[in-house]
Amino acid sequence: RMLNSLLKLPRVLLSHKHRGLFILIFTLVSFVYLTLYWGTGEDSYNSGPYNLPGEFNCAHFVPSSLPNAGEPPPSRGNVFFVETSERTKPGYLFSCSVESAARTHPGTSVVVLMKGLTKGNTSLPKHWVFSLLSCFPNVEIRPLDLPELFSGTPLKNWYQWPLRRWEPYFLPVLSDACRFVLMWKFGGIYLDTDFIVLRNLQNLTNSLGIQSEDELNGAFLSFKPKHKFMELCMKDFVKNYNSWVWGHQGPYLLTRVFKKWCPTRTIQSMSCKGVRALAPEVVYPIPWQDWKKLFEATSASELHKLLKNTYAVHIWNQMSHKTRLEIPSQALLAQLYSQFCPATYAKMKQD
Repeated sequence: RMLNSLLKLPRVLLSHKHRGLFILIFTLVSFVYLTLYWGTGEDSYNSGPYNLPGEFNCAHFVPSSLPNAGEPPPSRGNVFFVETSERTKPGYLFSCSVESAARTHPGTSVVVLMKGLTKGNTSLPKHWVFSLLSCFPNVEIRPLDLPELFSGTPLKNWYQWPLRRWEPYFLPVLSDACRFVLMWKFGGIYLDTDFIVLRNLQNLTNSLGIQSEDELNGAFLSFKPKHKFMELCMKDFVKNYNSWVWGHQGPYLLTRVFKKWCPTRTIQSMSCKGVRALAPEVVYPIPWQDWKKLFEATSASELHKLLKNTYAVHIWNQMSHKTRLEIPSQALLAQLYSQFCPATYAKMKQD
């Protein structure tokens, strides 16, 4: 169509010189702008250059044999990651989260569910993250089928309400809903895509972490399928639904359900009727208020002391994603990348 329009323009110029000249210039400028826009803006969510090769030499980036992660127990369910937006061009932290989980759980399927992938399409988008993660035989990347996921649960009618997607915090609330249903239907481990996993998590069954004084967080969940606690979370999700308050369907929900489950007025590191509230250092060693510490230089001894009792580190990407990370450096986060997702770290250095 663009070519046909350009061929017709000379005839317009003969009768309408000035207007024709303006249309010609406008058309050419628009064509150049759109070409540049699609060439550079298409990969805006990718942290690296767009024109880098999408294929990876697995032997170069990933060793032939993965570490045994301290002889993990037999598989007790999948490790789940969920991307509820339409994004299909993940960045370095997403890659590191999945890679670190794959390395520490070599006998377990690490399942990445992405809403932006087309159901029935067997090929993944050409992007370096998918090429890198394909080097790990235990990583599975699948479409996120939300109607199927919510079917047979109390959240089915909630999801089907047509105006749901216009709510102010729809994507984080949708993510909260997905993790509760995944844990109830299938069990296993759920992790947000801004975790770096340091060791095998499968011994932390029927547990969740304390993120700060008297507040739980659902960025990490580990439950057996059809567990009563997850059923109560789904019921509370619908009964006390409030999409206008940030965290009401996530940390606040888990906190109020746990307090009824025990019952207790305050939450501390404890086990109650088979459900464990893990101490902050287990999966939230750096409080969200101190997220800038991730970008500060840390000695090896400080790092060892900080992470002595830690299974995974939450990076608090909502606050930290705009902060520049020097690679290589002694920043705490840079050291975590280097040690626990070396393939992603090699790509970062290459970029």
